[in-house]
Amino acid sequence: MPAFRYEAVDATGASKKGVVNADSARSARSDLRSQGLVPIKVDAISAQVDASGATARRGFGEKLSTTELALFTRQLASLLEAGLPLEQAFTALLEQAERPYVRDLVASIRSEVMGGSSMSDALSRHPRDFQEIYRALVASGEQIGQLSRVLSRLADYIERRNALVQKVKLAFTYPAIVTVVAFLIVIFLLTYVVPQIVSVFANTKQKLPLLTVIMLAISDFVRSYGFVVLGILIAAGALVRKMLQNPQIKLRWHTWLLTAPLYGRFERSLNTSRFASTLAITTGSGVPILRALETSRDTLSNVAMRQLVEQASDSVREGASLARSLSAQKYFPPMLIHMIRAGEITGELPAMLDRAASAQESDLERRTLTIAGLLEPMLILAMGVVVLLIVLAVLMPIIEINQLVH
Repeated sequence: MPAFRYEAVDATGASKKGVVNADSARSARSDLRSQGLVPIKVDAISAQVDASGATARRGFGEKLSTTELALFTRQLASLLEAGLPLEQAFTALLEQAERPYVRDLVASIRSEVMGGSSMSDALSRHPRDFQEIYRALVASGEQIGQLSRVLSRLADYIERRNALVQKVKLAFTYPAIVTVVAFLIVIFLLTYVVPQIVSVFANTKQKLPLLTVIMLAISDFVRSYGFVVLGILIAAGALVRKMLQNPQIKLRWHTWLLTAPLYGRFERSLNTSRFASTLAITTGSGVPILRALETSRDTLSNVAMRQLVEQASDSVREGASLARSLSAQKYFPPMLIHMIRAGEITGELPAMLDRAASAQESDLERRTLTIAGLLEPMLILAMGVVVLLIVLAVLMPIIEINQLVH
């Protein structure tokens, strides 16, 4: 049954907005009148779907956030575990939705499900909001008749991933703020403070110290060519981004990132934790191993590690075990290989992968805090050195004048 987004007024003149399910717009208006509402505007939510079957974009920011996705999944899993039919569960979610986009999205999915489509098919019409791994796990849950259990595991996965991303962002927020503030302070000192103070001594035709002369030259350069340098940096960044669209260049760059000093182990831990956690939930939800490897590969941000997973998938397809296939590839930690081997021997691969994912996430969190902890004193030290040089450049002419007076 199609869903319609409406705007109406009641007997008191108060405006109301919501979603109603009806066979047609005319039926929707009739239903609203029977509820004592005067319809002002009634739009079919199905109009959001374009010719390709995907959800049409409604504007900037119109997308289900990761927090909203986790809440949607957790609430739907809880309602299904409580024994509610899928249609009633979506109705409850529709009533609880706060953002109009979320309400329209839930109504559209509910309309598809009531029309006879499976939930995975309904989700496939909204690829921007529900990634392939999400749709694959829902389809697996429908096939094995354990949709509520799969959704519960999926909610755990999304919440754990969101928590990890949040920790990484928070760890690097302070260094980023220090860097921006330090840069702005140095620019202000060079373009305004230094010229104003040192120009007084320059007018006296006194021979200025070398450090002061250098600082004045830097100040003049920043004031004259600062915007030119900024433009060059922006152009260079755009050029690098364009170059990274080349698959070969991007592969070499990502391969180097895996072995880069200090950052390399962070990059490996980040991608390994994603791989292990995704593989754990896919295999635990009944997805075949080759399909699970393909889905897990797509969650990796590093192209080089994606290629390694593809090679491991080829070995598994030829009959090799997963542990042996991954051990033949570089950059996968030995602990992950041992946990997978133990899971294959005991028949508890999903549980062992889940433990390995937790260990990798802990390792990633530790490395993130380590890198952030090193960046903070380094940035403060660099800022202190630059400010000290600027202060010395200003004070040295004053000190020389005092020496001449005495």
